[in-house]
Amino acid sequence: MSNETNRRDFLGMSFAAVAAVGGAYSLVGMKQAWDPLPSVLSAGFTTIDLAAIDLKPGKPQTFKWRGKPIFVLEKTQAMEPYEGDLVLGDKRYTIAIGLCTHLGCIPAWKVDVWKCACHGGEFDSTGKNTFGPPPKPLITPPFSVEGMVLTLGNEGDQSKAMMAARA
Repeated sequence: MSNETNRRDFLGMSFAAVAAVGGAYSLVGMKQAWDPLPSVLSAGFTTIDLAAIDLKPGKPQTFKWRGKPIFVLEKTQAMEPYEGDLVLGDKRYTIAIGLCTHLGCIPAWKVDVWKCACHGGEFDSTGKNTFGPPPKPLITPPFSVEGMVLTLGNEGDQSKAMMAARA
C-alpha cells in the first residue's frame, strides 16, 4: 500500500473488484440458463421429402412439427389453383398448420375440405376459411424448399409468399 491509500480504501477497492468479477460470472451463468438447450434448437427444424413420401393427390398427410400437426396436401387438377400454393414442377401443394383458427381444434379432411368438428368450421383446399366461426385461414408454417425437400422452421421465399396470400 502506498502512503496515500489507507486500509479502508484498499478494502473498498478489493471488495469492488471481487463484486465485479462475481457479477460478470453471474451474467454468464444467467445467459446460459436462458439460452435454449441444443435438443430444443434441433427440434425446431423438420424436413419432409415430398419425393420420398407417398402423397396421393387430394389426400393430405399430417406431419408433426414443434408439437403441432402440419397438413401437406398435393392438389388435384380439379382443385382450384391459388396464388398461395407451393408449386414444385407440375404439382401444387397446400402447406398449413393443422389447427383451427377459432379454438385450436384439429380439423379433419372430408372429401375436399377440412372440417372442424368443434363448431363446424370449414377450410377449403387452399386453407381459406369458407364456413363457420374460424376468423381467418389456416396458418402457414415457416418453411424453405430445396428441390423437393421442405424444411419446416426455416422461413424461405415460398412460405413468405404463401403467408402473404393468406393474410
